[in-house]
Amino acid sequence: MDVAILYSGGKDSNYAVKHALDSGWNIKYLLSVKPARKDCFLFHFATVEHTNLQAKALGLRHYLLSCNFAHPKLEADIVRRFVIANDRVDAVILGGTGLQATQIRSIREALMPYGIEAFAAHSGQDHFDVLSRMVEDGFEIMITQVAAEGALKWLGKTLSMANLRELEADARKHGFHVGGEGGHFDTFVVNAPTFSKRIHIQDFEVVREDENCGHVVIRKAGLADDKSKLLILE
Repeated sequence: MDVAILYSGGKDSNYAVKHALDSGWNIKYLLSVKPARKDCFLFHFATVEHTNLQAKALGLRHYLLSCNFAHPKLEADIVRRFVIANDRVDAVILGGTGLQATQIRSIREALMPYGIEAFAAHSGQDHFDVLSRMVEDGFEIMITQVAAEGALKWLGKTLSMANLRELEADARKHGFHVGGEGGHFDTFVVNAPTFSKRIHIQDFEVVREDENCGHVVIRKAGLADDKSKLLILE
């Protein structure tokens, strides 16, 4: 099966890449959309512009599009127009466990008339179990945007086995989703078992918008064998 991954650079879309590879599907390309605004329904805002580095680490073809409006049907149409006009596939795969209902429904409705499937890679699974497996598998996950009470302390932090239970406790205490679903937080993967090189973030800024919201701006990043040897610099 030829597939495209709707790729934000976050934990779920990167785990969707691993799922597709493990399933033996042919990933024709990664498709990223960088919004010009923070209120988009379907696409992450923070750090999406750095997905080109991740694509290089994955060795996959990558397209980066833009979006300047906030309407689920119009946003989904960006995906539809690109897939139909440029590089058709059998399915467009989204990350996550299927709780992002607006995103899945909008993209599925846009692609269905063309016989192209759209589905979440880990639909129906428990998100904390999936997140735990990611970290156990070696995914290094940086939290790059938050919009929930009690989540701001996690902005700019990298998840590990040592702090996952703390994240789970904070999610339970403050009522945000432990996997960030519903826009509670977004992420950027700096290393994964699917990467040939790790992403080395040399300089970033944490922008706090209010007591519950903020995002990360990556100012300087590249690919490296380790933390000291930079190979490709943006």
